[in-house]
Amino acid sequence: MTSNRDRQRAAARAKLERVMTERVAAAQHRRRLLMMIGAGLLALVLVGTGWVVIANVSKKKVAANASPSASASASSSVDPNVCHWNPKVAPSDSPAVSPSPGASAAPSAPPVKGVVDVGTPPATGEPRIGIQTMTITTNLGPLTVRIDDAKVPCTAASFTYLASKKFFDNTSCHRLTTSGIYVLQCGDPGGAGTGGPTYEYGEENLPKGQRPVYPEGTIALANAGPGTNGSQFFIVYKDIDVSSLGPDYTVLGKVTNGMDIIKKVAEGGVDPAGENPSDGKPKTPLTIQSLTMSPPVQP
Repeated sequence: MTSNRDRQRAAARAKLERVMTERVAAAQHRRRLLMMIGAGLLALVLVGTGWVVIANVSKKKVAANASPSASASASSSVDPNVCHWNPKVAPSDSPAVSPSPGASAAPSAPPVKGVVDVGTPPATGEPRIGIQTMTITTNLGPLTVRIDDAKVPCTAASFTYLASKKFFDNTSCHRLTTSGIYVLQCGDPGGAGTGGPTYEYGEENLPKGQRPVYPEGTIALANAGPGTNGSQFFIVYKDIDVSSLGPDYTVLGKVTNGMDIIKKVAEGGVDPAGENPSDGKPKTPLTIQSLTMSPPVQP
């Protein structure tokens, strides 16, 4: 039979074992709880990091998607205070005046006669005010043209630059029209209606709402569609109505002296050797011996 002392010792051991078991269980519970809390915090950190990454990627995607639109907006909105000299991708089939302006040149078109590389005008610094006088010395006599830089700053800058390179010297006026539209067209170094510099630029001073749309004495730029202006220009020797030619051509200026020369060429008619009796090479040759531009002066 066990003694009281033995029973007390057994009870003490049982109590100690129970306390130790409870402590171990409590410790395990705390460890599990800490692990759960740690895992939760890690998950939150990972989720937070993942959100930041996704947000950043999303922002990049938005920026990437917005970028082309922004570029398109920037390229489509032309700053009126800056002249843009765009490389001529390909010469047009014929940058000529017609009742229905032609389409833009196909990028795959090969170079053709008359396209001459003389560089491009300065990027900035063109006159924005003042009057310039264009003097065209021809085999039949001189012509003078008044140009208002405030209306055509970029076009005037281009002609001033080309004139300084003697671009127009010893070139022929290659086209005369005597029906529907009444113009003499010049400014092509190749004399075939396809020439010009290796750059192009946009329209200025379009005669919208003007009647007649192109009065006698007007000098305007020939083109092959929007933004394809170069060196070719036409001189109007008889008023042109909007029903014959739309207001799609930059009006450079007005002839102030020498219209009698242009009318003399017009009266001579079109060279009968051509295919069209009312549209072709003038029978009376007109050669530009030199073309100069004066510095701008205050009006």
